[in-house]
Amino acid sequence: MSGKTFREKENNKLFVLFDGHCVLCSRTVNFIIRRDKKDLFRFAPLQGPGISGKIPGSWIPENNDSVILIEKGRVWHRSSAVLRIMRRLPYGWPLLYLLIIIPAPVRDFFYKFVAKSRYRWFGRYDNCLVPDKRIRNKFTEDIPIQID
Repeated sequence: MSGKTFREKENNKLFVLFDGHCVLCSRTVNFIIRRDKKDLFRFAPLQGPGISGKIPGSWIPENNDSVILIEKGRVWHRSSAVLRIMRRLPYGWPLLYLLIIIPAPVRDFFYKFVAKSRYRWFGRYDNCLVPDKRIRNKFTEDIPIQID
C-alpha cells in the first residue's frame, strides 16, 4: 500500500453533487457513469448525511435545483457544471462544451426552466436511491474540499 489517504488519491476526481430525489438527476448520473471510462467522476446526493454538514450552505441552491461540480477546488453550478461534465465524457459529448460561449445567465435561464419542472416531468423518488454494487464505488460522501 502506498500510504496515501483517500483524500489524496481522490484529489484528481471530479465530484458531482446532485438532487438524489430527482429521477432526471439520477438518470443523468447513470448516463455519466456508463460513459466514464477513465473513472474521473464521483457522485453524492445533496441530501446525503455527510454532504449537508460539509458543504457550505451558500454552495447549495434553494430546493437542491442545481447540479454542483467540484473540479480541482473550483465549484460550478447549473449549466456551467453540466457543460464541464460533458467536456470530460468520450465521443462527441465534449462538443457540447462549445455552448459555454453563450453567457451563463442565458444558459441558466433554460437550466432553471427544466429544474423547476423536473419533478413534474420526470418524477420524484421518496428516498435517495441506493446504488447497486457494480457502481457503489462511484458514490462517496467524503468530498475532499478545504474551506478557507
